[in-house]
Amino acid sequence: MNRLQNRTRVLVLLIAVLLLGAVGTGAVLHAADRTARRDQDQPGGPAVTGGTVTLGDPAGGRRLVFRNMAWGPHRDELTAVPADRPDGPRTASGVRCLRFYAAAGTGICLQAQHGALEDTYRAVVLDDHLRERRAFPAAGIPTRSRVSPSGHLAAWTVFVSGDSYAGTDFSTRTSIVDVRDWNLRENLEEFAVVKDGRPYQAHDVNIWGVTFADDDAFYATLATGGRTYLVRGDLAARTLTTLHENVECPSLSPDGTRIAYKKRVPGLSADAPWRLYVLDLATMTETATAEQRNIDDQAVWSGRGDLLYALPGDYGADLWTVPADGSGAARRVTEAALAPAYQG
Repeated sequence: MNRLQNRTRVLVLLIAVLLLGAVGTGAVLHAADRTARRDQDQPGGPAVTGGTVTLGDPAGGRRLVFRNMAWGPHRDELTAVPADRPDGPRTASGVRCLRFYAAAGTGICLQAQHGALEDTYRAVVLDDHLRERRAFPAAGIPTRSRVSPSGHLAAWTVFVSGDSYAGTDFSTRTSIVDVRDWNLRENLEEFAVVKDGRPYQAHDVNIWGVTFADDDAFYATLATGGRTYLVRGDLAARTLTTLHENVECPSLSPDGTRIAYKKRVPGLSADAPWRLYVLDLATMTETATAEQRNIDDQAVWSGRGDLLYALPGDYGADLWTVPADGSGAARRVTEAALAPAYQG
């Protein structure tokens, strides 16, 4: 009887091993198939061809440059389209970025370097032909990037721990570099904070989402004590001064009078707490945009009073637009795109 039981156990074990092997083989083949399909153009996706992409004032008119998210050989590359035809054919640059922004011929590209055991990241300053000028190690997962209107300053934010702004269990690192002399402010948390008119110190201060006014003044989000604040930064004085509560990922309008931002709205899900708002800096009046979905992005101003931002899509993200004055309705401008920047 014991011999029969042993044989039964061995048979069951053998069948289990074979099943696990089959499942493992199937999973590997499925993953390989998905990887192969990511490198192939998908039916119905945007048309993308390799070519030359430059920053600054384009001869062919104003353009929109962004990270291409469509599956195919140019996935994750910076691509360019005419600004008035954002859903048109894309020209791919060959330069891959997770996050990107550009102004006045300077680009900032946050990249992943894939290792055998883990990925590392770096912030790469690009010239107007997308050539690398200098690279800096990044302490975590890329999330935000901006360039000053002059092209002289570049900023980036990474997650040092955590991978989402939705909760409170995360830590960021925000840096600013002057591309003229490569003076690097590696961690804006080292700046002196003035909160409600008084010097403020705390161990839980986090800074993210820089947007530049000029080559000295900028705005950003400061988080402390479970709350977020819009701060105005002064590079020369190395100070951060709070201006308004409940502001995240600010984006300054081209005329410097308004801030587009994510606002946590009471009553919404903890996993999707934000709506897109605009703040008048002179009056501190808030205006809700017509976009009623959760926004986890740093919006871009189109220059015509509209905001451009990413929402989840079939390929990872699509770009949408909505008027900044609260009128109209949100509409999708192109699919499979992320991290846009207008050029020209």
